[in-house]
Order: sequence, then C-alpha cells, then structure tokens
Amino acid sequence: MVRLVLFFVVVLLLASGLAWLADRPGNLLVTWEGYEIETSVFRAIVILTLLVGAAIASWSLLRQIWSSPAMISRQLTRRRQQRGLDALSSGMIAIGAGDRASASRAAIQARKAIPNEPLTHLLRAQAAQLTGDRATARRIFEAMLASPDTEQLGLRGLYLEARREGEAEAAMQFSERAARLNPRLGWPLEAQFEMQLKVGDWAGAAETTSLAKRHGHLDRHVADRRRALMLAAQAQKIEDADPDKALAFASEAHTLAPDLIPAAAVAGRILAARGQTAKAAKIIQRTWSKSPHPDLATAYAYARIGDSPRDRLDRIKQLALLKPHDVESGVAWATAAIEAREFGVARHALQPFLKNKLTRRVARLMARVELADKNDAGRVREWITRAATAERDPVWTADGIILDAWSPVSPKGTLDAVEWRPPMKGPDGDAETLAAEIADLLAVDLDDAKLIEATRSGSTNGGGPLPSAARTAPEDNPDNAIEDITTEVKTSTPTPPS
Repeated sequence: MVRLVLFFVVVLLLASGLAWLADRPGNLLVTWEGYEIETSVFRAIVILTLLVGAAIASWSLLRQIWSSPAMISRQLTRRRQQRGLDALSSGMIAIGAGDRASASRAAIQARKAIPNEPLTHLLRAQAAQLTGDRATARRIFEAMLASPDTEQLGLRGLYLEARREGEAEAAMQFSERAARLNPRLGWPLEAQFEMQLKVGDWAGAAETTSLAKRHGHLDRHVADRRRALMLAAQAQKIEDADPDKALAFASEAHTLAPDLIPAAAVAGRILAARGQTAKAAKIIQRTWSKSPHPDLATAYAYARIGDSPRDRLDRIKQLALLKPHDVESGVAWATAAIEAREFGVARHALQPFLKNKLTRRVARLMARVELADKNDAGRVREWITRAATAERDPVWTADGIILDAWSPVSPKGTLDAVEWRPPMKGPDGDAETLAAEIADLLAVDLDDAKLIEATRSGSTNGGGPLPSAARTAPEDNPDNAIEDITTEVKTSTPTPPS
C-alpha cells in the first residue's frame, strides 16, 4: 500500500513538472563548431531525459554481458550445493533407517557435490561405519583433525572407534584432547569418568565430576552424589594408611550424601580413635536415621574407649531408638544387651522381629540368649532350626551378586548400584552350603563359652574335627544335618559362666 501511494506521488510530481514547463515556453540556442541548434526548453529537457535513460540501459546491458560467466558459475554452484544438501538429507535418513546401500550412494553424491562440507565428512564416516568399513571411518575422522571446524567431530569419532576396538588408552587420550580443546563439551568428561570407574581411579573420577559440575554438564544433585561416592571409596581404601586424608574424604562425602554408610563408618571410626566422641556420634546418628547398618552400630558402640558393656548398651539404646522399627536397630540393641548380660533387654529388643520379620541374625541372637540365660538346649535347637529357614539378612549386593564389601560401582560397572539389602530370593544352594551355615550358627562365643563344634567321636576324645553332618550333609535330606548338630547341643552344651 505504501509503495502504491509513493508511485502515484512520483507520477503526480512528474506530470506537474511537465505541465509547468509546457506553460512556460522558451528557446534554447546552442552554438558549437559553427553549428547552431535552437529548440524549446521543454523539448531539450525531454531529449536529455531520453539520452540519460538510454545511457543507463546501455550500461546495464553491458555490465550484465560482462558478468554473465560469473552468474552462470554461481547458478551452477547453487544447483550443485542443492544436490549436495539433498544427498546429505537422504543420507542421514538412510543411516538412521539402517539402509547401507542408500547411505553409501548418498555419501558419494555428497562428496562430489560439496566435498569440503563438514557434514559430508560425517556422512561418509557414518556410512563407512554402517557398512563395517572401520578403517575408512577411522581415516576420515583422522582427516577431520586437520581442520579447526571439524577437529571436535573427528575426536568424537575416533573416541567411539577406539571404544569399539577396546583400545582404552587411545580412547582416554582422545577424550582428554577434546576436553582441552573445548571445556564446554560434556561427552569427554563423561567418557573420562566412565573409564576412571573401570580402572578404580576414584581420585580422578572425583576431579572429573567437579569439572563436569563446574561447566554445567551435571545437575548439582547428581554431581554431589557422584563426588560423595568417589570420596567414600577413597576414604575406605586409605583408612589405615592415611587416616588424616581418609577423614577429610569421609567427612566431605558425609556432607554431600548423609545416607552414605561407608563414609559415615570411616569418619566415625577415625574420630572415635582420636577421642572426638561427640563428632563421631553426630555423624553416625545422622546416617543411622537414614540407612542403619551393622558397621555404624559397631563404630557407635565403641566410640568411647574404655566403656563397659553396660555403657555400650546405653549408647546403642539411644542409637536404636532413632530407627526403632528397623531390624538393624533390634539386632544392634540385642547384641549389646547380650554382651552386657542383660538377657531380658535382648529379648525385648528382638521381640518385634520374631514373627513377620525373622531373619537369620535374629534367630541366631535368640539362640545365644536361650543358651546364656537358661541353658535351654531345646529352645536353642528350635532357634537354630528356624535360623536355617528364616529370611536372609541384608548384605552388600548388586546385579544379583553378593559382595564382600561396599563399592561405588557394581561388578557390571553400574554406578551407585551396590545396596545393603537381603539378597534375591531363591534356593540357598546345596546341602553342603546349608550345613556350613548351620555350623556357623553353632560357632558362637559368649564370654569364653562356645557351642559344641565337635563330632560325636570328637566329644569322646576331648575334641575333634567339625561334625560330618555340618561338612557334608546328605543332599537328599539336609534336615539330618540339623538333627545331628542340635543333638550335640542337648547332650554336650556346657553351662555358661555366671
């Protein structure tokens, strides 16, 4: 609309100017080289305007003729680029669909049309990977390193190729180079973290996590959890060799993740050994309220050197009341009560777990109470039998595998997958394994009093090897092992000292 208005305004001005000249006639005389030209002013202006227009048209025509080769070249280039972009598009779609033949054809067309385009190199490399030509793919990625525009892409491709080939050292070098080239890249730090986990480089993994958090590659909660795991692993590893550094690591890990059991256990033990009972108790209590564990109970019970068994019982009672409905609280309380020879307290602590929450440790502790308190061999036999069939106790487990100790990664390399929980339900194994567990239940110390571990023949000659039922129970009837062993309890159990 604005253009139309302007057009009419210009036409109106031109018409007004021509009308003004037509109303004011005049003569124009030009004398040059003996020639005289006389005309009106109006005609002279019209002729001049036509000459200027003809000159402009001629100049435009000449310029277009002069630049026509370049125009033709640009047009051909645009057509070639369009073909290359079409080839890139169809090639990427073919790679995503897994069409190796189409991807290879598109890569060839793109290379002919736009050979210097970074996406062309990527398409060629991925097409080579799709067809299984790893050597070509690696060669293309290496060629990308020569250009600043494609260096990051080449490093990424070489890293992935090194991982596929199992070349861990080369993969680490490529990721480190990419991190130095562009710290804002997230994948090099994640790659370094994964490889550091595989080799158990907890210190390096902690530093990598800090860098990832600093550059915004990890959420704060995730970064803090990862760092806490790495620090706890370091503290657990060097607890005996370097207590000062282990305490620093464990304290920071506890601050970042208060529910992390190993960190609190290490910090509690070291602080207790240094006489800092209050600080040790505070750390253990905080973690116990979130994740009860026997290591925490032990560290809490012996946090003050020189305490009597009754003093330890009072301390453990305070800890157990922080999580009164957890079986770990009952077990810790009952264990301390048995050591203090407060058998009524031990029964009270275990009572809530005797029906629906009975575990093997609870049954074992009840057997100890019956033996030490009343020397009731029948009740001991009952609890031993119930222990053999009770629910399994929590253990460090991950990926369906029972572990000897906590680790920040599972046997399959999964981070933060190790849990303190009962193992997966299923058969306990063969009769020999069951008999070995029962024999372990019988090997209980209580103030110098032990349950009988000898065979029938051993009991007549003053001692002997482990009962045959406990070592090689018949596979067809493992209950025979229970009968044989518990019979010895009834006939040969010594009376505990008062």
